[in-house]
Amino acid sequence: MSTYAVTKTIHFCYGHRLLNYDGPCRYLHGHNGRVEIELSSDRLDPRGMVRDFSEIKKVLQAWIDRELDHQMILNREDTLVPVLRELGEPFFLMDHNPTAEAIAELIFKQAAAEGFPVTTVRLWETESSVATYRRSISTAA
Repeated sequence: MSTYAVTKTIHFCYGHRLLNYDGPCRYLHGHNGRVEIELSSDRLDPRGMVRDFSEIKKVLQAWIDRELDHQMILNREDTLVPVLRELGEPFFLMDHNPTAEAIAELIFKQAAAEGFPVTTVRLWETESSVATYRRSISTAA
């Protein structure tokens, strides 16, 4: 069976820190992230597309710009949350450590919730470090 796929790349800036981590990422720091969102389908729509790139950008880039871009992404248990709230600083809370893997999963789930046939999300945290979250392939007999 053949599968078609398209990938939209979106750039955004964010800060974070990791709790219970014994390395430099335990401190507040930032990234110029690049996310690659792959959509797949066994057939093309009447326009001959998996999805229009401009539709992906309109929906998902708008969400990333609104929710994640220039935000401090933190674990909701982080002791800095009350301080940032008091200062009126922007932040986005996660239920667990805001690792690249967790942020990739977050974006994947948002794409799926928006009805996109998402199969893979890759988050490039740096030029040489990428985390991937993908839909599991069931091996039903």
